Amino acid sequence: MSGYDVGAWGSFFAAEVGGAAALTGLLFVAVSINLSRILSFPKLPARAAETLGVLLLVVVTASLALVPQPARALGAEVAVVALGFGGGSLRIQIAHGPDSPDDPRSWFLSRVGVTAVPSLCFAVGGISLAGQIGGGIYWLVPGTLLTFVGAAYNAWVLLVEIIRQKPE
Repeated sequence: MSGYDVGAWGSFFAAEVGGAAALTGLLFVAVSINLSRILSFPKLPARAAETLGVLLLVVVTASLALVPQPARALGAEVAVVALGFGGGSLRIQIAHGPDSPDDPRSWFLSRVGVTAVPSLCFAVGGISLAGQIGGGIYWLVPGTLLTFVGAAYNAWVLLVEIIRQKPE
């Protein structure tokens, strides 16, 4: 199997669309159940939006990969989509800053790490696929797995941990 043979990765992309769609549904359930609590914390709506964005990055990328097209074209599309979602996420993070000024490292890992690193993997994968060097689709695997782990973590925060916290 090659990192540049999009057709060989069809079952991977089909599974990723389903997995990302399921986690997106979980996120919507978490937000809808705790909407008033989430809105009482100034930074949590942004966290939910970032998580939704990175999940949509997986859905859009995997959907594009299921469309028959040249690998180079898919690579360019993935790079553009990843840079767009990643840039949007970083804008949100810069606007809202760390959750606690006392613990910027925790904020960095839980917010930037969960959304920016997967977006970066997708961008590198797209560029690599378009240029046919550097691994291509193999970059999408860690990006997808990091997205799923981060989305599950953020869904947990929005569903369970929010109940333990006091609003600011």
